[in-house]
Amino acid sequence: MYKESGINRLSIGLQSTNNNVLKEIGRIHSYEQFLETYKLAREIGFTNINVDLMLGLQNQNIDDEISNILELEPEHISVYSLIVEENTLLHKLVENKQYILPSEEIERQMYWQVKSKLEEKGYKHYEISNFAKSGFESKHNLDCWNQKEYIGFGVASHSYTDNCRYSTITDIKQYIENFEKDKLEDNIIIEEVQDKTSQAKEFILLSLRTIKGCSIEEFYNKFEYDLEKGFAQELEKLVNNGLIVIENGYIHLSNKGIDLANIVWQEFV
Repeated sequence: MYKESGINRLSIGLQSTNNNVLKEIGRIHSYEQFLETYKLAREIGFTNINVDLMLGLQNQNIDDEISNILELEPEHISVYSLIVEENTLLHKLVENKQYILPSEEIERQMYWQVKSKLEEKGYKHYEISNFAKSGFESKHNLDCWNQKEYIGFGVASHSYTDNCRYSTITDIKQYIENFEKDKLEDNIIIEEVQDKTSQAKEFILLSLRTIKGCSIEEFYNKFEYDLEKGFAQELEKLVNNGLIVIENGYIHLSNKGIDLANIVWQEFV
């Protein structure tokens, strides 16, 4: 039905190729179920598939995991670090030392190891967490990082239009009930309505997620003032700390900045 309706790209949340690792983080699928889904998608005719891989998990052999994924030759691979959310079972296990996370140093080693292996196989690193074969960069991802508008459909979806970020509720029963009662507005949660300053800061923050970085010219064309003058203090601090590089009309993260990206982004929150 997805294929027939015109959807041409699938993203599959694998996270790990190790069933024990999946079970430990509370995932309800197995690696074998993922392989079955991936195979079916190929048979149906999907030629643009993303696979999600998570880093920083307990007892994780990242070499084996990335090798298993590369055997499938997906067009796109997303590589994310584990974020332990409060009030979850995993958070309690970590707090009680029943689930031992690798150190930040080891997690960063995993990231650069994966980056090296993917680039060696011809994948382009175009955004901090995303790698793609040539021509298969995610249009939606790039639209997000370039602050373009998008509309999400369905439960827990997110949208950005007219400088407003909003989402839909996460309760599927309530979502359907509101729809049946013609109370569509009750399904919408307004997250943020931006003014020009917050929009400009976000433009920098989002574009610094890309490896290419933030175009000084594009910023000027959109906001009609000089980025380097308007944010001189923040940029000077980040350059002096070796976190960003300003060259060829772009501001982009250094290798150190990629590892410490949250510190960079905080300057523009």
